[in-house]
Amino acid sequence: MLHKIQSVLRESIKVKEEMLSNDEMLLVIRQMSEIITHTFKGGGKVLLCGNGGSAADAQHLAAEFSGRFYLDRKPLFAEALHVNTSYLTAVANDYGYDMAYARMVEAMGRTGDVLWGFSTSGNSPNVLKAIDKAREIGMTSFAFTGAKGGKAAAMADLLLAVPSENTPRIQEAHITVGHIICEMVEQSIFG
Repeated sequence: MLHKIQSVLRESIKVKEEMLSNDEMLLVIRQMSEIITHTFKGGGKVLLCGNGGSAADAQHLAAEFSGRFYLDRKPLFAEALHVNTSYLTAVANDYGYDMAYARMVEAMGRTGDVLWGFSTSGNSPNVLKAIDKAREIGMTSFAFTGAKGGKAAAMADLLLAVPSENTPRIQEAHITVGHIICEMVEQSIFG
């Protein structure tokens, strides 16, 4: 039992150490932070989406922006696109689940806003359609994926492809990077 615990912790640490030594990835994280900062300073918003645990990550990070992170400060407009279950189930029923996020992006998104999609495979159809709709509107899109990046790698403006194919390790890295971005944005705006 202890061996398994140690093995999982080592694997998680290894993924983060690989990210830490990847200068290109660190620059992407900085660029994402700067884009979100610019978006919020300009009165824009960040829309987040994902499925399952990735939906939970999207909702978690939206709350860090719209509630607070470290500082007691003004709220920032960030929303996870799945939190309205009546909307989600109606659109899934009427248009198909693949369209659920794209329709909300069409309704809420504006040029200059950010869409932040989470998909460990990079191939979640509803996240891909949301990225496509964001591009149509003139939003900047981020994709947080696993190592392969999937179809999202070619579609998103910026890609964070965690160097792992293990879903829990990918999601752990996504939330770590998300927290880094929240902290950098909060510091940049509110100091």
